[in-house]
Amino acid sequence: MDNSMNIDWGNLPFGYHKTDYNVRCYYRNGSWGELEITSSESINIHMAATALHYGQEAFEGLKAYRGKDGKVRLFRWEENAKRMAKSAEGIMMAKVPEKLFKEAIFKAIELNAKFIPPYGTGATLYLRPLLFGSGPQVGVKPADEYMFMVFVTPVGPYFKEGFKPVPIEVVRDYDRAAPLGTGNIKVGGNYAASMRPANRAHKDGFASVLFLDALEKKYIDEAGPANFFGIKDGRYITPQSSSILPSITNMSLEKIAEDIGLKVERRSVPIEELATFEEAGACGTAAIISPIGKVYDRVKDVTYEYGDIAGPYSTKLYITLRAIQEGEIEDKHGWTTIVEGL
Repeated sequence: MDNSMNIDWGNLPFGYHKTDYNVRCYYRNGSWGELEITSSESINIHMAATALHYGQEAFEGLKAYRGKDGKVRLFRWEENAKRMAKSAEGIMMAKVPEKLFKEAIFKAIELNAKFIPPYGTGATLYLRPLLFGSGPQVGVKPADEYMFMVFVTPVGPYFKEGFKPVPIEVVRDYDRAAPLGTGNIKVGGNYAASMRPANRAHKDGFASVLFLDALEKKYIDEAGPANFFGIKDGRYITPQSSSILPSITNMSLEKIAEDIGLKVERRSVPIEELATFEEAGACGTAAIISPIGKVYDRVKDVTYEYGDIAGPYSTKLYITLRAIQEGEIEDKHGWTTIVEGL
């Protein structure tokens, strides 16, 4: 570990911190080229690139963990590769082959190994694979050239509160994504649509927002940039909707929930059901689980309380998943991949 960087690993924010290298690859003339390495943080892009005009852009987020045994692990990277391919297909971009995706993320980690936070600091190395239309078009149609890149940055917890319950508020006057739109793929437009209500929520003292379905405003959709789950009567319940991004973390928590004796239900969740949950949380790569302390419905002026301390099941789920990611317990599902030589 290079201590000359003077990074306070235990107090890192969840934000961008400059590292040494990133990797890039171009799709031209119907095929992907060779992976390129650069230390530049800038991209030279055509002013008529489809990413800038028509939203041809998708990204992923995953982490590299320094384990208790000193080894560096990736968690279910294959699922990120599959999801990026689905996102590319959804907005008609060239798909990144899984082999290229793997080569890029492993190379980015290896080149920036000194930025992998030590075990026990609560920090991780965040990877951001990015794919966008770099070819020029003035008409509304797909580009003929694409750029794929991966950069990394060491990050602390997504929520500054850490693993402590946070307040969120229900949003009824904004939609994140429509049922037949792009909500189920990881494209930038979904996040752009969420910024205005999220900014209002932060000003009102809430950590995040809870979107309802865009069609009827009857069912729980996304919890800001994360999936929602509720726990009651020995059941792990998470919304099923065509406008929700399939979370790799949520998918993993469902399996762990079954392992610890919970019954998993993925279904439509009426907003009124918030009153019946014993525990609630938001889950995703950045935070793993952010327990929800209360949900405030600003229109109906109703508050659903879940307590100031994370519930027992949420705690067990969080500790178990984190322990798998950091090599503290057996990875019986085969989810982790060791990055050799680091």
